[in-house]
Amino acid sequence: MSNISEIAAIAQDKATQLGISKFDVYGSSVDEASVQVDHGDPKQTKASNRSSVMVRVWNSDQTVGVTSTTDVDALGLELALKTAHEASFFGPKEHAPDFSPEATTPIPDHPDAVFPPAEIATLLGKLVGVEQELLEAHPAIVDVPYNGLSQREIERFYLNSEGALRREARSYTSLYLYSKTEQPGKKPRSAGAFRISPSLDQLDIQGCLQEAAEKTISHLEYEKIPTGKYRVVFSPEAFLSLLGAFSNLFNAQSILDNRSLSTPESLGSAIASPLLSVYDDALHTDNIARVAFDDEGTPTRRIALIEQGILANFLHSAGSAKRLQAMPTGHAGIGAKVSVSPHFYHICPGSAPQQTYNLATADNVILIDDLQALHAGVKSLQGSFSLPFDGWLVNQGQRTSIESATVAGDFRELLKAILYVEPECELTPAGVCPRIWVDSLSITGE
Repeated sequence: MSNISEIAAIAQDKATQLGISKFDVYGSSVDEASVQVDHGDPKQTKASNRSSVMVRVWNSDQTVGVTSTTDVDALGLELALKTAHEASFFGPKEHAPDFSPEATTPIPDHPDAVFPPAEIATLLGKLVGVEQELLEAHPAIVDVPYNGLSQREIERFYLNSEGALRREARSYTSLYLYSKTEQPGKKPRSAGAFRISPSLDQLDIQGCLQEAAEKTISHLEYEKIPTGKYRVVFSPEAFLSLLGAFSNLFNAQSILDNRSLSTPESLGSAIASPLLSVYDDALHTDNIARVAFDDEGTPTRRIALIEQGILANFLHSAGSAKRLQAMPTGHAGIGAKVSVSPHFYHICPGSAPQQTYNLATADNVILIDDLQALHAGVKSLQGSFSLPFDGWLVNQGQRTSIESATVAGDFRELLKAILYVEPECELTPAGVCPRIWVDSLSITGE
């Protein structure tokens, strides 16, 4: 992508020629390479460069038009500005979007965290070796059907006609392994692991390999469990996937669209156990893909969503913040309609617990490692869920894999039934989170 100052100068020049006084431009460029293997042979190798630029133009009536382009040269920007201006006369007159009031707010200097990419051959060699080690970890592991080693470099920018000018660049590398077993007379079992880091050299490949192997092997000896109510412990990844499925709780745009479990009056109410605190923190030190501003140029920051069980804030764009008399939080996405989405969750203990719990001494506790079929088993506007899961029945530290079972309940009731939030957090793709203990949930087994 061209120099951001050059893009701003070209955009301003073309806007002046077209008689456009108010506009903004958000753009991103992604260079990506990824590999997959199958029993030592390359299964898929991909390399791509994708650019996306969103241009918004306001006319004299302050209605807005939006268009997208992949060209940031003079001709591409001129055409995009002209098209968006023409579209502005058909834009919505009610609740039309506007510039973020924080688009020109100074933000701390964040140096680019970009590392030189590895060659495709290097990625393939690493992944072939990891796959081979995983296949040799146990005789029952016969396949690693899902695997991938990828590296990505992202550059983002935002500018507007009032002088806003922001840019950042970042790179990261990720590894995913998901192995499958086969044994005579037994059902296939599987498990996976994920790691991410700023570069290939810093990637915890052995940790990912070891976790995938240990989880897969732990599922070889499985048993049925009776249907009933159980005390349940969610792994960090499982809890964050469930929280993400019900993220409309915190989404101001969903609230305005009547597509949320919350209402504007929900702020300040107790929606969870006081033991739980939830934050969205795009700049968290463990967030490899952190961003300093959103698509509207609003700086990102640490936002308290739940503090000691109390609903503290919603996630906002500039438009939703204006309608709900709040400040934008740095969570906007520009498109035909401005959207709102979380960045990176940080789950941590709230108030001090009266009692602590430990899997090493617990009896008849279910540890849920991975929730499945979230697209089908979650009714996000009703708050209910019914989901198959991978996990273990834990007794005094001894784990017995569960053959097949489903966990069901109401997410709002689950939040209030939390009886312990462990102090140690783990990094997942969606955020950092400890294990979460829930008093009683319905488990359907045999």
